[in-house]
Amino acid sequence: MTDQDPHRSSAIATLFSGGRLTAIPRKTARREQLLTHLATTLFETDRSYSEREVNEALSTVHDDCSALRRYLVTGGLLSRTRDGSSYRRVTD
Repeated sequence: MTDQDPHRSSAIATLFSGGRLTAIPRKTARREQLLTHLATTLFETDRSYSEREVNEALSTVHDDCSALRRYLVTGGLLSRTRDGSSYRRVTD
């Protein structure tokens, strides 16, 4: 499946209402789909982000930006420096 797959797009769309994420999925596969979507739509490749910038981007879709940030890092979609001062989108 690619990011352009209409089934994936509609599956992700059901997680949102009025442009806001209604809940972070508990099922791992569904959460991974969401996180991939967020990483590709909110963060550019070849750019560093401060923690504040990451939080601001994530807060546009959900209030618990720290949980989303943590999931993105542990899921390998965002990398961060040891001191947590800089984040980058991970690309294959």
